[in-house]
Amino acid sequence: MTELNRKVASAARWSLINTVVRRVGTFASGVVLARLFFGPREWGLYAVGLLVLAMLLSLNEMGVSLALVRWEGDIKRFAPTVLTLSTASSTAFYVLLYVTAPTVARLLGSPDATLMLRLLCISVIIDGIACVPLAKLNREFEQFWRTAVDILNFAVNTAVTIVLAAMHVGAIAFAWGSLAGNIVALVGFSLAAPGMLRFGWNRQQAKELYKFGLPLAAASLLTLGIVNLDSVVVGSILGPAALGLYAMAFNMSSWPVRMVSETARRVSFAGFSRLADSPAEFAAGFTRALSLVVAASVPMCVLLGVLADPVIRFVYGDQWGGAAMALQWLVVLGFVRVTVELAYDGIAARKRKTLMLMQGWWLFSLVPVLIWFAHVWGIDGVAAGQALVAGLLVAPVFLFVLSGLGIRAAGVARVCVLPFLGGLAMGVAAWAVHRLAGGGFLGLALAGVAGVAVYLPFILPLLRSLRAKPQPLEPSPISEPAVLATAAPEVL
Repeated sequence: MTELNRKVASAARWSLINTVVRRVGTFASGVVLARLFFGPREWGLYAVGLLVLAMLLSLNEMGVSLALVRWEGDIKRFAPTVLTLSTASSTAFYVLLYVTAPTVARLLGSPDATLMLRLLCISVIIDGIACVPLAKLNREFEQFWRTAVDILNFAVNTAVTIVLAAMHVGAIAFAWGSLAGNIVALVGFSLAAPGMLRFGWNRQQAKELYKFGLPLAAASLLTLGIVNLDSVVVGSILGPAALGLYAMAFNMSSWPVRMVSETARRVSFAGFSRLADSPAEFAAGFTRALSLVVAASVPMCVLLGVLADPVIRFVYGDQWGGAAMALQWLVVLGFVRVTVELAYDGIAARKRKTLMLMQGWWLFSLVPVLIWFAHVWGIDGVAAGQALVAGLLVAPVFLFVLSGLGIRAAGVARVCVLPFLGGLAMGVAAWAVHRLAGGGFLGLALAGVAGVAVYLPFILPLLRSLRAKPQPLEPSPISEPAVLATAAPEVL
């Protein structure tokens, strides 16, 4: 376990660096684009493209690349079959999208997005090829190389997008920038994991790969449906301008998810897979990870919720002020997503098939609520519906399933008590200081500093306890064989 812990710790550090650098850069470039070049409508067209792309990426390689992380033996023995399957299925999905793009764009309330869809979704084929060397890097916890390639991808993507935006080509600048960055990433991943881009075919391996990957791909599709259903509802009912405002609020609310959850998930699925055969170690490892995730996400969620309107207006300009109320609801969803996504990886390590039922329940619950709330309260209603369904109908289900894996609800509550109390005090302090100091950068900075100062005394005891050697929890009598723990597919 010492060697595994060392690898996971090193991978987590590089994953954190990767996430912080790219998210700070994404934030900065987003400010430039929102203030100088694009309004809500252009942002809405891009959101339509990302929505369709995310759906395709959840299925494009049918989950087979995840076997490269979990299967024992020489990875190069079955990698050629994985590459053939993922490339073929990705190409088939893109061809289907190319033919149906006008219809898809019209159904999403944005017929002008047809070209955006056809160009942006070429990344589906690139991802189908790149997933093989990327899986090799994840299998070996080689997050340094992934960090280097991801940052290069971001730099090229951002540079191309801003240059084309300055040339006034419109929202299609987003698609060209993304495509350029993904091509660079494909080259980078192939160099970082040499010898992985060889096509081949083994019929028996293909059957085993599909048997392994299809349940995970189905669960990932449900997850993407949950995350993107709100965009479908807003776009089809309220139009691209409303979708642009909603997308801005959702992106801001996702800062904690991206900063905290993405950092954890790049190593959590591999780490939980290694612990799945030992219920006590699995439960202890999950609880320890949850402690860190909750402690890190609470302050970001609280500050975004309390200071939503002044933050949006200061950062992006007054034209985006209509997203403030939606942001306040969506930060609640953001916190639930951070914790649930970690639970998703943990459950996938022990009860893979259960995930599809859980995700199906989440999606089923969302559909009527979001449609109703959109018609009555617009984007604010959609955001509120997301938060209410996640907190009241979904989180209890995850807690129930986790309890069957030896992770008791009382233990989860103990992990959350101090961060929640600290978050409450932090919110009061940040709100009061902002009221006294006023708007602008100085008022926001003072509110943030005051909030963090109030939060630290609550969280330091928890951090000290985590430095101590973790003690295994008493395992539940219920246990299942180990399988792969996986996150939903990422865009390159």
